[in-house]
Amino acid sequence: MLRLVQLTHRMYGRCVAIVEDDYLRRLNSHQSVYELATAAMDKGRRIEDIAREDATTERMKYEPIYSGSTGWSFLPAFDHPTEPNSCLVSGTGLTHRASAANRQAMHEDAGHEDVTDSMQIYEWGVEGGRPAHGTVGVQPEWFYKGHGSILRGHLDALEVPIFADDGGEEPEVAGAYIVDAEGQPRRIGFMTANEFSDHILEKTNYLYLAPSKLRTCAIGPELIVGGKFDDIAGKVSVHRDGAVLWCKEVHTGESNMSHSLANLEHHHFKYNVHRNPGDAHVYFYGADAFSFGEGVKLVDGDTMTVAWEGMGKPLRNTINIQSGIDELIVVEALE
Repeated sequence: MLRLVQLTHRMYGRCVAIVEDDYLRRLNSHQSVYELATAAMDKGRRIEDIAREDATTERMKYEPIYSGSTGWSFLPAFDHPTEPNSCLVSGTGLTHRASAANRQAMHEDAGHEDVTDSMQIYEWGVEGGRPAHGTVGVQPEWFYKGHGSILRGHLDALEVPIFADDGGEEPEVAGAYIVDAEGQPRRIGFMTANEFSDHILEKTNYLYLAPSKLRTCAIGPELIVGGKFDDIAGKVSVHRDGAVLWCKEVHTGESNMSHSLANLEHHHFKYNVHRNPGDAHVYFYGADAFSFGEGVKLVDGDTMTVAWEGMGKPLRNTINIQSGIDELIVVEALE
């Protein structure tokens, strides 16, 4: 298993480094995971072999960089380094029973016990989301978050726009993908993720799910190459003024989900537009729990932490609620 981080420095620019216990070892010629993976595909070799051959002798202490006390800062664990518009950020929900139950509670009418559309889609996944090898299962929910410019790294703030109703964490694992020159999707690895969305807007009406997802999100600090996605335990927490406001144990991985990873990937990449050679994809696999479902409302300055066993150091981000006037956007006619 290979653990990689992407860093940037005001003087030295961006780099990729291998995590070696308490140290980070910089790569020499590959300045992004995208470049590293592309080189591996072009040469028909393993990413780990290419990375270790390119590693320098320079090692940096990990903890000071992780805590933000040096000139280095984290980039998202995966991105398209030169063309953010060529990185599609998307995901699927209703893959975990707890999140489906939260969505059910958000969308059902008071005193009405009928199964909502959200719970129905989850149950469809339970029944047909894990098809036999080589066959196609039921289609999951899918949502679009934006392109690569909405990705944030460890210690970056996640923004709640002026026009938004809310912002809340969603602790997940996300996959990093590149489409090769022949249009074949290639999975690079897995990352700790905070999908972050506007739950109050979504609760207003479930048809507002799409715009509620158009928010910044975070991945990292590490990309895990060669890791497994079967049964992963973790913890999500929210801190306010230095104290724990809310904390919960969470689980993900295929054994905890209504869909197999292969089925999620098939239904995402079956569309020709998602197999454009050279494109990068960040795909969120769904959440097990989030604080909004337990009545917690985050405020400006709160810190969200997502930690998964076997996924490297925890991902930590603050929430930045933007203030000001929601100004009208006026479209001008081009004549």
